[in-house]
Amino acid sequence: MLRLALIGCGGISHMHRERFSALADRMRVTVTADIDADRARRAAEEVGADLWVTDYEEAIPHCDAALIALPHHLHHPAGMAYLEGGKHVLMEKPLANSDVQCLELIGASRRARRTLMVAYCMRYHPLVPALKEAMEGGRYGETFRVSIWTEQLTEVAPDHWAADPEKLGGGQLFSHGCHYVDLLLYYLGRPVIGSHLGTNLGTPWMAREGTSDLILKFESGAVGYHGATWGARGSRLGYSIHVHTDQGMLEADISHGRLSFLRAGEETVLLDCGPLSKYGDREMAHFMDCIETGVTPITDGPDSVQGLRVIWRVYEAERQGKVADLHGLGLNQAGRRPAVREP
Repeated sequence: MLRLALIGCGGISHMHRERFSALADRMRVTVTADIDADRARRAAEEVGADLWVTDYEEAIPHCDAALIALPHHLHHPAGMAYLEGGKHVLMEKPLANSDVQCLELIGASRRARRTLMVAYCMRYHPLVPALKEAMEGGRYGETFRVSIWTEQLTEVAPDHWAADPEKLGGGQLFSHGCHYVDLLLYYLGRPVIGSHLGTNLGTPWMAREGTSDLILKFESGAVGYHGATWGARGSRLGYSIHVHTDQGMLEADISHGRLSFLRAGEETVLLDCGPLSKYGDREMAHFMDCIETGVTPITDGPDSVQGLRVIWRVYEAERQGKVADLHGLGLNQAGRRPAVREP
């Protein structure tokens, strides 16, 4: 039975807490930590933990692994504390706010021989590998464009940490778009050039972009696009992925849980897995599998850094009014591991 520490009991932790019960035969949350004592206590009561603390380092002796769901600027110090303390770490995205910090976390995990996994939850949604499978083999044609839309309303108070680009690590593209840069690289391979435009018009609570448009060109010649906003007061696309091929279009409708192929006005449903879910229990199950078997996570540190380097490079090119050169991202360029189909 894995003893898990929940480090950070606000925002994103709720998604994980809702799914812990599905894995009660394999894991138990033994301690919760949050700088807000009431929040730590309430989380402990909700998940059945025996202990709650306000200093995350006090939780280290009481766990085998930690789920770190802290503000982004705290990912590096907390992750280092747990890895150096001999614990496995499931890190909420992004891995850290700088390349140096990410590499230090990866190095610490290797020295400690402990699992370090990044919580890119979309890689565990059944539509994601199903779409990849449909793209391969030529059955539905040759892919020339992948477009991903994520439209939602996410508003934060001016004094919230996510409104501070130094704490967030950037804007909407870095904080949320990292999921979908990861997917574009998973689907299309090595990017060669890219460009980004962002604005906080419509999202004045964001110091940097709350709306983001990213376009990447890949070695194959295919183009990848991610259009996203935290200012959507209405949407038809919601969460969806469109793959255009020379024979038709594959559509992964994440909001409704359906994968289809569209051609000449006809639609063929390839998979229907039900309405929106981020399948957090599959993510946690994979984390535990990796701990138990020593297998490298499909969303590991090196893959995460490769995606973040895309973002950092297009940010810099945007500041300079240039197109970003995306050659030589390093680490896991030779090949990206597949997403899982079953926990």
